[in-house]
Amino acid sequence: MDQHVDMGFDFVRAVSAEEVEAVQRLRYAVYVEELGRYREVADRASRKFAEPEDDQSWIFYARDGDEVVAATRMTWGGEGFSARQIDQYQLAPFLEEIPPALMAVGERSSVLPAYRGTGVLDEMIQHSRPFMDSHDLRLVFGCCEPHLLSLYLGMGQRPYAEHNINSPSAGYLIPLVAFIPDVEALRGVGHITAPNTLPGCVERVLARGGSVRSQSLSAPNEYWSEVRRTLDELHAQGISAFDGFSDVEAQRCIARSNVIECAKGDRVLKRGGTARNIFVVLDGTLEVLDDNRVVGVLSTGDAFGEMAFLLERPRAFDVDAATEQTRILSLSEGALRKMIAEDPTVAAKLLLNLSRMLCVRLIKAN
Repeated sequence: MDQHVDMGFDFVRAVSAEEVEAVQRLRYAVYVEELGRYREVADRASRKFAEPEDDQSWIFYARDGDEVVAATRMTWGGEGFSARQIDQYQLAPFLEEIPPALMAVGERSSVLPAYRGTGVLDEMIQHSRPFMDSHDLRLVFGCCEPHLLSLYLGMGQRPYAEHNINSPSAGYLIPLVAFIPDVEALRGVGHITAPNTLPGCVERVLARGGSVRSQSLSAPNEYWSEVRRTLDELHAQGISAFDGFSDVEAQRCIARSNVIECAKGDRVLKRGGTARNIFVVLDGTLEVLDDNRVVGVLSTGDAFGEMAFLLERPRAFDVDAATEQTRILSLSEGALRKMIAEDPTVAAKLLLNLSRMLCVRLIKAN
């Protein structure tokens, strides 16, 4: 057991079977009991969520007294990635050019509800850095839910994948990569990379940015120009979430937003999910489902996810993309609540428009 102490928590690398099992029980509490995921693979009898990757990965956890309150897992490429990781994180193009020993996959970060917001996860990840540095890692892959995307982008991570992760167990996740300490450390690295140049797989990430568009990853005004073109089209159609907004007000409203491109069949929202960001359909069609029965159809200009935001309750329905290249604008819950507190004029316009749209939807339903 490797141990550090900070802020009242013990930060530990799990070594013994007992420590690993304690982390697996934490995962069960968070992923299975709280989020309703991985029920078909978790061990309900022993209340553990164990995976094959646990046997070949670094597992770090934080302890408050005798209780495990947070944990994360990092799989080092030098010891091999699982077939599931290679497929899910779309690692093949990177493995073709870059030695796997320079890469890792970080996943299964879990924090008990009572300890969220304490900084324990950030502190735990910092205590894992010596292990990362000692192995000279240059790329770390991971993923996040759409409502956490702005947070991770602000930490320097970026989307890279051709398509997002979508499975009944994992839900809808966006693959991310972090360059350590930055992208310049990858110059001249790789099997077929010329001196002082970046590997082709990295160049493609920088040029494409994956299936997500974000203001933090775009040239000045480029992101706003892209979103504005769609907002102009929505305005011409009638009522929308941004009806009556000036350009300046709309820009303030979409602060920390992201544009996500979905493939047909992607489950964008999962019933029972605890995220509360609001989405606006920019292109394409989505279906609202109740026990796999279609109860509504969303098209360009429609907003969804607003009930969870307004009522502060879990998601009431599943929402699936019904067409290819469906684009949705994801509005951060944190940014919206900050706007309500600090920019009430713009917030009032948005909430009024959302109320009108809910009324129209109710009238159509009846």
